[in-house]
Amino acid sequence: MIVIHHNPDCGTSRNVLEIIRRSGTEPVVIDYLTEGWTRPQLLALFAAAGLTPRTALRRTKSPAAELGLLDEDVPDDALLDAMIAHPVLVNRPIVASPKGVRLCRPSETVLDLLDRLPPGPLHKEDGQMILTASGARVVPPGDPA
Repeated sequence: MIVIHHNPDCGTSRNVLEIIRRSGTEPVVIDYLTEGWTRPQLLALFAAAGLTPRTALRRTKSPAAELGLLDEDVPDDALLDAMIAHPVLVNRPIVASPKGVRLCRPSETVLDLLDRLPPGPLHKEDGQMILTASGARVVPPGDPA
């Protein structure tokens, strides 16, 4: 079973959901903006993904700056409280599969969590190819191979 903590308004989240579905799996989709978060849930997801509240904090297109959360001195407990009060503060999408838990940014990060790669060619919403017709991964320019 694959679970995606999804924001339908986020292009990266939509890309990840489409990649999972194209792989032949229908994931459990949790709209975390509607469902919200609990402290134990966030702590478990962050621990499994190797994240901290600071590294999981969405800094842009969120109220992080207005809430004073960008200061490095803000403690993890305060970040968690803010994430519970404002679910959009958690960067997304977070995907859990039998192969692990990851913050899937960029969206092709989800490929490592799948049992089967989707058939190629596969493109993101913006047209960037991530899998060729033969199923080879495409490394974007500037990314280490």
